[in-house]
Amino acid sequence: MINKDFYKLAEEDAENRGFNVDEVLACMERALVGAFKKEHGNTSCKVEFNKEKNEIRLYSIHKVVEQYTAILEAEKREAEAALGIEEGKDSPHPEVEEPQYAEMLLADAKKIKSTYKIGDLVLQQENLKNYSRMTILAAGNMYKQGVRTLEREKAFEYFKGLENEMINAEVSNMGDRFLTLKLGFNVTTLLPVGELLPNDHLSIGDYIKVYVKKVEQTTKEPKVVVSRTERNLVTRLMENYIPEIKSGIIEIKGIARDPGDRTKIAIFSNDEKVDAIGSCVGEGGNRIKEIVNALGGEKVDLYKWSEDPEELIANSLQPASVTKVLSVDPKTRTSQVVVPDDHLSLAIGKAGQNVRLAVQSCGWKIDIMPTSEAYEKGLIKILGL
Repeated sequence: MINKDFYKLAEEDAENRGFNVDEVLACMERALVGAFKKEHGNTSCKVEFNKEKNEIRLYSIHKVVEQYTAILEAEKREAEAALGIEEGKDSPHPEVEEPQYAEMLLADAKKIKSTYKIGDLVLQQENLKNYSRMTILAAGNMYKQGVRTLEREKAFEYFKGLENEMINAEVSNMGDRFLTLKLGFNVTTLLPVGELLPNDHLSIGDYIKVYVKKVEQTTKEPKVVVSRTERNLVTRLMENYIPEIKSGIIEIKGIARDPGDRTKIAIFSNDEKVDAIGSCVGEGGNRIKEIVNALGGEKVDLYKWSEDPEELIANSLQPASVTKVLSVDPKTRTSQVVVPDDHLSLAIGKAGQNVRLAVQSCGWKIDIMPTSEAYEKGLIKILGL
């Protein structure tokens, strides 16, 4: 049979859905085999595609036999019954193998071609015009279902590869509890309103950056769980806008986040010629502004990582100044820090935010003490002040 329209449809389906043509043809092959089974009760057939000639051919396959396997099986059971052998017990007769192909007697095969012999395969082209309307409709539905299944599989593979990565999503609907996001591949997901940032003022059609937390296969489209509050979203944004981080010249050593409010990041340059802070901020602050804008105005504090605990802890409390870091205990990873009295509130931060983010990002517990208290406790002598 020749079907130019089908090949055109296959190419369009492949292009629109991100498949290759062979994958679409495989769906059609399964549909034709299904149609053959509906008409003949078996799948002893073969499908051939010839793209150059726009041909699709369906052949029935019969194996030439001397006697039908079903008759041999019946004769075997009769013989066993005559000998008093119970079914399932050892039999003096060899097992009759289940036929791989539909069978055709030698006499019938020779009517087709006189040279056929036992064991040969007889291929005869099927004419789909002789198939019932219901069979053709079923085959069409099977093809469409195959394409949809392939699309779901492709979508799952694609998004599974994006787990723990950042993607762009389009807002397609907004509700009281959820936003519907288009992710591509005809896949949508629901983003809980609680996963939005305080300054996310969105409208339908807007694009936002989200972090892919988890992807699960379902009987329909893949389930893609995304977030705007994950701290790793900030990491991916840094990699996206700062080439030195993407290449590994600059490393993010620690990160802590209050989503929508403030993120504190410890960074380190593996190249002494590259300034970690300056590279991340960018000329005129353009790089860090891009990240802040993508986070809806969330503040991003950067500080330099150091292998020296005292320097690291002091840096982590920025923008507050530190007079001295005391009592650094590597075993318990605790420390005591003295800050100027007028920097105490800055070091602690609103509701303890600055020191909490410092602790989470540098990995050291920090006990903050003002200079006046250090003086009262006699620590002023240790400080040499």
